[in-house]
Amino acid sequence: MSTDDPNQNLRLGWEEWVRLPTLGLPALRAKIDTGARTSALHATDIETFGPQNAPKVRFTVHPIPGRDDLLIPCSARIKDRREVTSSNGDRELRYVIETDLEIGGVTWPVEVTLTDRRGMALHMLLGRQALTENISIVPSERYCQPELDYSVYATPAIRKKAPNRALRIAVLSREDNYSTRRLVEEGENRGHSVEVIDTTRCYMSINALAPEIHYDGKRLPRYDAVIPRIGASVTQYGTALLRQFETIGTYCVNGSAGITASRDKLHAHQLLARHKIGMPPTAFAASPKDTNALIDIVGGAPLIVKLLESTQGKGVVLAETKKAAESVITAFRGLKANFLVQQFVKEAAGVDIRCFVVGSKVVAAMKRSGAEGDFRSNLHLGGSAVSVRITKEERSTAIRAAKCFGLGVAGVDLLRSETGPKVLEVNSSPGLEGIEKTSKKDMAALIHDEIEANVRPTPLRSRKALENAAE
Repeated sequence: MSTDDPNQNLRLGWEEWVRLPTLGLPALRAKIDTGARTSALHATDIETFGPQNAPKVRFTVHPIPGRDDLLIPCSARIKDRREVTSSNGDRELRYVIETDLEIGGVTWPVEVTLTDRRGMALHMLLGRQALTENISIVPSERYCQPELDYSVYATPAIRKKAPNRALRIAVLSREDNYSTRRLVEEGENRGHSVEVIDTTRCYMSINALAPEIHYDGKRLPRYDAVIPRIGASVTQYGTALLRQFETIGTYCVNGSAGITASRDKLHAHQLLARHKIGMPPTAFAASPKDTNALIDIVGGAPLIVKLLESTQGKGVVLAETKKAAESVITAFRGLKANFLVQQFVKEAAGVDIRCFVVGSKVVAAMKRSGAEGDFRSNLHLGGSAVSVRITKEERSTAIRAAKCFGLGVAGVDLLRSETGPKVLEVNSSPGLEGIEKTSKKDMAALIHDEIEANVRPTPLRSRKALENAAE
């Protein structure tokens, strides 16, 4: 036992308020039952994960009876799996975990089995194995120790005090590249289980009661978080899959709506304009009769013509004269390609700034320059990069741009113009290699920090009915 006096005697009634701090459960009512040998905790969605030599179990706890809207995701090392006989004679194989138990300011480790106690008035049972020699039971009394309060679940404290736990994380990726490897490596170094899932090999069961995602013939388990690294060629299917994860309630680092908007350059620029975020003058039209008007809107040549779904600088053309612009626009229309026309910012001189945003912060920035003779600064096209200090205005612009797409992780590309920073693009799947090597910062660690902060329990919106539940 952990207390100021290790020999302190503890007097318990048949029902007591308890804490399970290592599971993130600050208030729970438990039945003290000396007739039962083992202890039990009400748990749902029980699934194992992790390596075979150190298996873990992920489960969900509803600490307040009758309040299914409050759920606390938990995970713990599996200590054993035992057959337990319930009071009505039913036998069940249960996972056994070890966790700290706190009653009346006294803390000690106990073994707990995980089982579905739905319908029971109390969601935890303490058996005699959990009761040490310093504990005396008074079966006729209730709450011999100080009472706690369910209202803690409606306060920010439930998030702040939640313990760091082993997470089960999925990376949606079809490529074994630097970024994917770094995300897996960093997660595993933290004790998380990180699984790479090929986006196109998943399929979905879409229904109101039990939506599911399947992979290679098996239902995917519940993940604490999903990191989408969806390729441009599978954006439509990848975001549909991400919506399914969102329906299930999985935390997604970047949401489906934000990725969809960022991949459509017209939609992206309209979103930036709606939020009054600076960008180069941009024009779009469907009719070939409007070509001259398009060119005039962006200030004439030189100008940029971009395919709406271009990535990594591909499908981006610089037209240095009006005649060249008309030719490029006519050619794109002949291919029935959707494109937009944008002002060429001469003073940027083929240089842009990539701001790497995680959460609500710019955590690193680099200045990218195009290869000799190329106005495009993409590293994939032979460009180079160096670390750069950005201004307060550039930092604010990058954060606002990522926020308007609802992205937790984004690469925001800016141009330095005479009238302030202009957003060129918001990348919802930014590569880690260039920014890590340039900034010497661990981007994968910062992304996992963001995940760990966001998978903590969500407080109840109202304290109503909590008092009645405690009675």
